[in-house]
Amino acid sequence: MACIEHRVPQNVEGRFYVDWSCIYCDLCVEVAPTVFKEKKEEGWAYVVNQPSSLEEVEAAMEAVEGCPTESIGFDGDLFDWSAIPPMQD
Repeated sequence: MACIEHRVPQNVEGRFYVDWSCIYCDLCVEVAPTVFKEKKEEGWAYVVNQPSSLEEVEAAMEAVEGCPTESIGFDGDLFDWSAIPPMQD
């Protein structure tokens, strides 16, 4: 499972996030393109928008379940993002 302390800095604050273990296989962007985006320069994905509909939540959860490196977290709403600095690229 992804680690909030290792999240990439591009993630928007909220429930879902991607950590530095992402290898950018493209699965999350294909499954939930309104939630995830590729950071081409770094070779990883990040959360560009938190899901705002049931369909987006379901798609994001499908990405979580399908992620081969388990780099997508969905417990980000349990943490104070300002108290935990992200990993820097």
